[in-house]
Amino acid sequence: MKAFFYTFGCKVNQYETENIKEAMLSEGYEVTEDYVDAEVCVVNTCTVTAQSDSKCRQLIHKIKKANPECLIVLAGCFPQAFEKEASALDECGIIVGTGAKKEIPALIKRYITSGERIIRIVPRERGEAFEKMTNSGADKKTRAYIKIQDGCDQYCTYCIIPTARGHICSKPLENIAPEVQQLVDSGHKEIILTGINLCCYGRDFKNGTRLIDAVEAACGCDGDYRVRIGSVEPELISDEDILRMSKLEKLCPHFHLSLQSGCDETLKRMNRHYTCEEYAERCAILRKYFENPAITTDVIVGFPGETDADFETTREFLEKVHFYEMHVFPYSRRAGTRADRMPDQVPEPA
Repeated sequence: MKAFFYTFGCKVNQYETENIKEAMLSEGYEVTEDYVDAEVCVVNTCTVTAQSDSKCRQLIHKIKKANPECLIVLAGCFPQAFEKEASALDECGIIVGTGAKKEIPALIKRYITSGERIIRIVPRERGEAFEKMTNSGADKKTRAYIKIQDGCDQYCTYCIIPTARGHICSKPLENIAPEVQQLVDSGHKEIILTGINLCCYGRDFKNGTRLIDAVEAACGCDGDYRVRIGSVEPELISDEDILRMSKLEKLCPHFHLSLQSGCDETLKRMNRHYTCEEYAERCAILRKYFENPAITTDVIVGFPGETDADFETTREFLEKVHFYEMHVFPYSRRAGTRADRMPDQVPEPA
């Protein structure tokens, strides 16, 4: 059977799609890049914004119109966070949430045998073990992702991800280096450590394990490669951790520190857990221990209650920090979040 795979969203989703793909290849599936030729189409979803859901629906409709006989598997964050809306997509024969992606090959077999629609959305519970996933790196690309952390307990007021991904959990530390070594041995030159809230790595172990321990493990393998860290929360990086990172020759000195706003009042409404001053201090420490590090960030504009003066405060702060690169984007209302219910929503341009 031929299978088509499409991934919306973040690097964690990309890693998980690759894991599903490898599992299906091991069972004899053939991968196709054209959904018209596929007998099974796996769509791994993102639900960060309402636009993400809209794009997902559009793709589902396109696939079914072009290939009415194919089995569509809808997976990931969208069905986990919005089960009712996802279940209404009758084109999908199988619907799974974020906690059951590894079951997809078995669910496909069950569907083929019974012909009955399957909805498998497991509630995310606190204390869940990290879902075992290891990718071989058979795709032969230069970069490879390793998911070392999942879930988030920060509850930023604009974000639906804690609902979609559940509580924090971490890949066992002893499993990181073997996966890195396997990817390096298969020819990958850059290993990217990724997670939903990467700086929370190890918290669930309750033994003092932190992100720096995972980074050191990833950098300690044999071979010619480098390690890059995904997006991190600025307030969760300590001076000691940065010092330890600076001693790792294989670590790429690129740090994506999520800012979201350069105005303290806006940060409070966002439920971000740092001030602009604290953020600037993190950047200064990175520049102290690394020579010309590339510091990048995200910035949301037009958050509920943001005034012209708040916007100007953010602009001035961005100039002060002097980022290597910024991703600036307008706030998008998300059903199910506190920010969606806030007063003083900033109207979109006509």
